[in-house]
Amino acid sequence: MIDPVRARENTYVHGMLLEVETLTKRFGDVTVLDRVSLALEAGDVLALTGDSGSGKSTLLHIVAGLEARDAGAVRIDGVDVDTLDENARATLRRERIGLVFQQFNLIPSLTVGQNLVFQARLAGKEVPDVKTVAGPLGLEEHLAKFPEQLSGGQQQRVAIGRAIAGTPALILAAEPTGNLDEATGDAVFDLLLERARSAGAGLLIVTHSERLAARADRRLHLSHGTLS
Repeated sequence: MIDPVRARENTYVHGMLLEVETLTKRFGDVTVLDRVSLALEAGDVLALTGDSGSGKSTLLHIVAGLEARDAGAVRIDGVDVDTLDENARATLRRERIGLVFQQFNLIPSLTVGQNLVFQARLAGKEVPDVKTVAGPLGLEEHLAKFPEQLSGGQQQRVAIGRAIAGTPALILAAEPTGNLDEATGDAVFDLLLERARSAGAGLLIVTHSERLAARADRRLHLSHGTLS
């Protein structure tokens, strides 16, 4: 088994944070991803667009080690995710990856404030002042509330705050502004970009918004399982 700590040292050797190489994924007779390849350097922002059902979310799940691939390779910090056992994969995800998925996945028994710092605490990192995380997201007055007391848009902002509070090396975000109005979405996306770039993190964002995709450093389009 490859040690994730050793993997972090390799980042400075090969210079590539994320490498996806000829990735293939099938569900039955349907090929969802067909030899997909992409790369992401530290500090790089890559937008992935595509129609619903084009495989964007599946790609993010495989990169995060939440779903198995059928062929190809996914390397984070030079380590093939599939060579890690379940515990090591969870450690890599906890310490190095910030996840923002459409389901939010907030912990219902924790308050907003506790959810915001949960990832940093779980990874054993310095826990930030919760108000500094909540303020830019417009959540400061909701810190004592529980997720069920929030709107969908507010829950989405908590999910984004939790992901960036742990200062991950790689942020994977699926439609991070999908439940927000345009003005709030722009402000939250500004924050996401600022935090990613200031921390030198790589950001891979899935979005239907051409306007947001245009603000990334690079963009790729996924259609019928292939990239263009």
